Amino acid sequence: MKRVVYIIAAAVLAFNMLALAPAETVTAASTDVESSATAMALVDGDTGELIYSKNCDVKRANASTTKICTAITVIENQTILDLPMPIPNEAIGVEGSSLYLQKGEMLSVRDLLYGLMLQSGNDCAVALAVIVGGSVDGFVEMMNETAKKAGAVNTNFMNPHGLHHEDHYTTARDLCAISYYAMQNELFREIVGTKSYRTPYHNHDYDRKFPNKNKILYNYAGGNGIKTGFTRNAGRCLVSSATRNGKTYICTVLNCGDMFEESMRLLDRAFARK
Repeated sequence: MKRVVYIIAAAVLAFNMLALAPAETVTAASTDVESSATAMALVDGDTGELIYSKNCDVKRANASTTKICTAITVIENQTILDLPMPIPNEAIGVEGSSLYLQKGEMLSVRDLLYGLMLQSGNDCAVALAVIVGGSVDGFVEMMNETAKKAGAVNTNFMNPHGLHHEDHYTTARDLCAISYYAMQNELFREIVGTKSYRTPYHNHDYDRKFPNKNKILYNYAGGNGIKTGFTRNAGRCLVSSATRNGKTYICTVLNCGDMFEESMRLLDRAFARK
């Protein structure tokens, strides 16, 4: 009879221990989801809380999504936005995605920010770095400080545009943190949510036009940002944001061939949460 009592008591104790397991253990495991992205993270756009993830702390190249940190670093450190400034020589002929800025051309910091985030101009990134930081290297130091301030812990930027560098990396979680931080800024939100921008074109009788490359703005209900990216090393990358019924989510996918479709699927899943 005593043996039966001992068995029942042990079973009750085991049940109670299971019931009292820390809630955070369950919550952490529940963020893991299947995704076509090599790494991804989705956070609550109102709190920054991690909702879904896959390999979210693995360091990876992130291509032009780097420009999210470039833009918010410029906005926080440059007060003169609308005064036309000469384009620095360092920005002429930068490889990759470009506005093809010309020697002697004048553009404002605001124009360059739109060129940076809508057209993904690598030359805009270099121009802004030199104008705001005095040099590319000086500005990159500022970027890394911004990333730390935003809560990034596994990020190291080596340039303002995201072209491949062996020591240039971030993580899906960090990129969400930087994006969450940037989206608190009204001007940043305005820029990344703009579908098209135009400004006078130096020595031309027509305007420069910057259409936004981010299809989330056109194809997803409530889409309001943020930035695309691609290099051979990083693959297709996207940070997306959307707001519905007053609720916002931010999603990062890295090395994701179907980046728009996958981001929309993950955002749909988040909005369906109860």
